[in-house]
Amino acid sequence: MNKRRISYLACAVAVVGAGLGAAPPVPAHSTHVVNPGESIQKAVDTARSGDTVLVKPGTYRESVKVTTPGLTLRGSGPSTVIEPGTDKTAHTCAGNGNGICVIGAKDSKVEGVTVASLTVSGFTGTGVFAMATDGLTVRNVTAVKNGVWGIAQEESVRGVFRENTAKDNGDAGLFLANTIKEEQGATDTGGTVVERNRLEGNRIGVTVRRLRNLTVAHNRLTGNCAAVFVVGDENQPRAGFVTVSDNRIARNNKSCPKTARLDALQGSGIVLTGAEDSLVTRNVITENVGTSPLSGGIVLFKSFVGATSERNRISDNKLEGNSPADIVNADTGKDNVFEGNTCLASRPAGLC
Repeated sequence: MNKRRISYLACAVAVVGAGLGAAPPVPAHSTHVVNPGESIQKAVDTARSGDTVLVKPGTYRESVKVTTPGLTLRGSGPSTVIEPGTDKTAHTCAGNGNGICVIGAKDSKVEGVTVASLTVSGFTGTGVFAMATDGLTVRNVTAVKNGVWGIAQEESVRGVFRENTAKDNGDAGLFLANTIKEEQGATDTGGTVVERNRLEGNRIGVTVRRLRNLTVAHNRLTGNCAAVFVVGDENQPRAGFVTVSDNRIARNNKSCPKTARLDALQGSGIVLTGAEDSLVTRNVITENVGTSPLSGGIVLFKSFVGATSERNRISDNKLEGNSPADIVNADTGKDNVFEGNTCLASRPAGLC
């Protein structure tokens, strides 16, 4: 075989080898820019997984439904404002009076969606509502004056809610639940985090209902009727394994009337009702004053259906100026531990 033939074969082998070893091309992620007067929903519908929909400053009167995994819907800060539109038949999100909806299916959760850096305001339902999500991130969102919840999530796992502001919403600023419309036991969130949010002027700052394995930490809560509510009931498994730590909770003295399932609220810092194996620690809780059965700095109370709170640890909190007391144990549950708290008054006495 001559040298020219050998050289040709060597080149052919090299080319084939390189082809076999080459990785398939990775599709480039796109950024879809939305300007005032344009449709956010149209951009969301066009985007693919991994894309970003970037919404420029301005007011957008519409509801937005996200079902694409890995999508980022990002505004340009508080000056990107989403308000109710006139078309209530556009999709279920608009029809239910919600602003932004991130929706998966019960047997196929939508994964890795991010909603960030925008304001959602004035909706009759919820500002940002999520159902059946895995790894949803909501950050730097301002949810203000929505009729029910500011930001809410159900049937979801591994959520991150960080550095949001929820203010003057009709119910909870942040509402997290296993499911809203059915009775069932608490579900494991896989470590959902509610962190560094500012929650003001709502009925309840943060509600955690029938969930397990969740952290509420480093939030600032003031001017609500109640700051943090951890809610369980008689269903199995019980709600619990919730950590509430390092929050600053002051003057949550707004007055809210009684509802079908809950007494009137005023002056409640942290309330545990029907919860087990939870930790309340290193919170600073001051000047929460009211005359509701649920008033006080840290309150343990039997749930609406009489489920008790058990094996919870209340430790190393600083409490001052709360009334009727800094710590109130109105529960008959067993093995709740109170230790290392700095406070002046408790009911019964001896918990400080």
